[in-house]
Amino acid sequence: MHEFLLVNEEVLPATSRTMTPGQVGAVNGWGVFSTLRVHHGALFAWPRHYQRMANDAARLRIPFPAESGWFEQQLLKLIAANQCPEATLRVIVLRNKGGMWEGPGITRPWDLYAFTTGLKNWGSSVRLGLVAQARHAACEFAGAKMLSWSFNLCMYERAQEQGFDEVVLLNERHEVSELTSANLFAVFGGEVLTPPLSSGCLPGITRALLLEEISVPGITVREAPLQLSDLERADGLFITSSTRDLLAVSSIDTLSIHDDDSVRQRLNRAFQHYLDQYCLARASRLPAT
Repeated sequence: MHEFLLVNEEVLPATSRTMTPGQVGAVNGWGVFSTLRVHHGALFAWPRHYQRMANDAARLRIPFPAESGWFEQQLLKLIAANQCPEATLRVIVLRNKGGMWEGPGITRPWDLYAFTTGLKNWGSSVRLGLVAQARHAACEFAGAKMLSWSFNLCMYERAQEQGFDEVVLLNERHEVSELTSANLFAVFGGEVLTPPLSSGCLPGITRALLLEEISVPGITVREAPLQLSDLERADGLFITSSTRDLLAVSSIDTLSIHDDDSVRQRLNRAFQHYLDQYCLARASRLPAT
């Protein structure tokens, strides 16, 4: 983590003690969060991150900042303080009030927290394990990016101990859903498929951009249910997230998969161009610091 963090409208040293047990979100994981790429000093795809957080906050009964512009300006203050035009940013909106354990003197219904760190080198590909019954697609809160994230962290940590980089999570219908913190794509010729939201997966921002914004001649990206047998049939596989961009899959546990990476490479070049142009345009509108 970098030197400073953000609490509401205040930039503080990262060593500051800013939470209390009386904030109900702190002890119950009652909050929403997102992880953003900072590029050229701008927040990549900020409106999409904001809207997803707002949607999840409404589902989870979490009060949420109503002004996207105000929210963005606070995050930019943190980027400026940490002097990190190329970084990863984590932002949290925490519910403060409600229930029998609400602490005394808490007046704000929510608090905003954010911190940054450097970009991570994820390597050129990932080795994936498999976890059955890891997503319940029929759950009311399936696909919500909530602060209660410990089950994902446990699966991720166990995967690392077993020699994998990440794990493919299956739902109650034995369909492919997602990874603990990434979406999965399978390539079939010029068609690229990713599980639909009805699989229980999180609506990743990079996933949405590939479905809605990134255009490469001869390549179609769409949603479709995927079984493990589909992963073995695919010409190639890759994962996406705001920190990994598009990263090739080299192996999946005991499955026999193919490793044609040509389609991913073409999509990744288009994505990197979109990322660069988007953030340059946003950065040109930011006030000088």
